Amino acid sequence: MINDIVEFNKKFVANKGYEKYITNKYPDKKLAILTCMDTRLLELLPAALGLKNGDAKIIKNAGGVVSHPFGSAVRSLLVAILDLQVEDVMVIGHTDCGAQSMDAQKMIKKLKERNISEEHINLLHYCGVDFDTWLGGFDCVENSVRNTLDILKHHPLIPKDVRIRGFIMDSVTGELTPVECE
Repeated sequence: MINDIVEFNKKFVANKGYEKYITNKYPDKKLAILTCMDTRLLELLPAALGLKNGDAKIIKNAGGVVSHPFGSAVRSLLVAILDLQVEDVMVIGHTDCGAQSMDAQKMIKKLKERNISEEHINLLHYCGVDFDTWLGGFDCVENSVRNTLDILKHHPLIPKDVRIRGFIMDSVTGELTPVECE
């Protein structure tokens, strides 16, 4: 598959397919979105929000969550806010999210089946990795979005003038439903 993609890329560049995507590194709408890596959202999310290339910084991970207040999702948001002029942040979960069914113990079993040694798993556990939090999912998308909102809105490094809102997107229609913090 990767070889096919590389070949496509060569043709894309040769045919100047990139020209309609040219923009700069600053998001035109001063917006960052934290969302899920679900394949259904690849084109649906920007289309449903009326976004075009260059409008927003889109940060994706499994579940669209902040799993650690000083992890890569928050780091990316801080870069967007402090260096790239982002003023608004949207946290967007979605219906039928695969992260809801994630189970840390099943993931550990799969690691072992893929020849990751018990020794490495135990070392990470010994070093403080909480596998249930890190590899586990969530029961309710609304609560997941709410938890991420809570972390971001109370984060000591995120300026208080940044507007942060949460939503759940219907993974079929793209409809947004607001999620409020408690």
